[in-house]
Parts: sequence; structure tokens; C-alpha cells
Amino acid sequence: MHRLKQRLDHSLPAQAVLIFLLGVGISALFRPGEHPVLWVIKAALYTAIGITFVAVARRKAGRAAGTDARGVTDLARKIRHREVPEDPAERDSMRRLVADQKGRIERGRRWLPYSLGLMGLLAAGMLVLGAVSGSWGFPLLFALGVAVFCVWILWVRRRNLDRLHAMEAALGTDARAHA
Repeated sequence: MHRLKQRLDHSLPAQAVLIFLLGVGISALFRPGEHPVLWVIKAALYTAIGITFVAVARRKAGRAAGTDARGVTDLARKIRHREVPEDPAERDSMRRLVADQKGRIERGRRWLPYSLGLMGLLAAGMLVLGAVSGSWGFPLLFALGVAVFCVWILWVRRRNLDRLHAMEAALGTDARAHA
């Protein structure tokens, strides 16, 4: 399992295959009446869009950190595992990556209430439609899913900020100790 996760972290083609297979499976699950060729076409479209976003994000992060996409992946793994690099060049790259990621999270903070509010409005709208139509099953399930998704977004954001603050502190403390 560890090798599979590592492979997915480093390999864009492996991520593309996973997105494609998930796209075909989800299309088949939610649209069983459609022709299988349409499932494949939709999955290919989803894969192209998803991999484009991933590649652009990796390129931006690589430029910000001063390394390539593989280096960004290794640095991100070290941040997740709270491993402080020994190499001074890698430490500088990690400092830049941490600063860039913290900046992105902080810039996104101003839009977070609007995003969560929009999702809440969608859930409330579905509940109103359920009340009007007399069918409560799907609207309640949808509202519960939206609530869980919103809590998950906040939890992931907080966890990432905690990791970045811890890494920033570790890099800052070690930098002062060696200076």
C-alpha cells in the first residue's frame, strides 16, 4: 500500500489512470442507462481537466519553491511527516514552499465564508424543495453530505495550517541554531 501511495504521489500518469477509472466507475454508477462509450468519453474529459489542474498547481508550487514537481512532492511529504531536511538548499526550498502554501491558505481565507455560505444555501434550498414536494429522503441526505463536506474542508484547512506552522517553527529554530 505504501508503494502505491508513493507511486500516486510522484507519478502524474498514475494519477491520470486513477482519475480515469474513478470517472468511468462513477459515470456507470450514476448513469447506468447511458452507453459505455459515453462513460469513457466523460471519464477522459474529467481526467484531462483534473490532470491539467494538478500539473498547473505543481508547476506553480515548483516555481515558488525553486524546485521541480518531483521536488515539491518530496517536500510536501516531508511537511506531512514533519521531517526537517538536512541539506541547506533543500531547507531553503522548504521555507519558500511553506511560505507559499501558507500564503495561499491565508488568501483563500477571505473567500471561505462565501463558499461555505453558498453550500449552506444550496442545502437549505434542497430542504425547502423537499418540504414543498413532500420527499425528504434525498434533501436530508444532501444536507447531511454538505454539512460533512463543510466540516471536512475546515478540518483539512486547520490541519494543513498546523503542519505548516510546525514546519516553519522547526525551520526557523534550526536556522537560528546553525547561524
